[in-house]
Amino acid sequence: MEVTKKLQKLSLAALIVSLLPLATLVPVFLKITLPDGVRMVWAVCNIVLVLAGFLLSVICVKSAESRSAVNIMSTGISVALVLMMLGIAALALVLNFLQ
Repeated sequence: MEVTKKLQKLSLAALIVSLLPLATLVPVFLKITLPDGVRMVWAVCNIVLVLAGFLLSVICVKSAESRSAVNIMSTGISVALVLMMLGIAALALVLNFLQ
């Protein structure tokens, strides 16, 4: 019983960490231009948060008794963000070799 409570807290943390990279859209919608240093720090934080959210989601979903809608939703968000990051990295490599 105690393990499921820990996994419920972990799944909520995974959902929150998975949604935090979407905060990047706030300056875009408000039309705020950030300095280069701030953008670099923000990008690194987003990468770390996406990977942490993915790891936490996988840990929560791995256990069959702790699967819930929150776990599945955070896993889906994390997988989408990881795939987007991999696609951007692949595109950067392809464009680098084409030049």
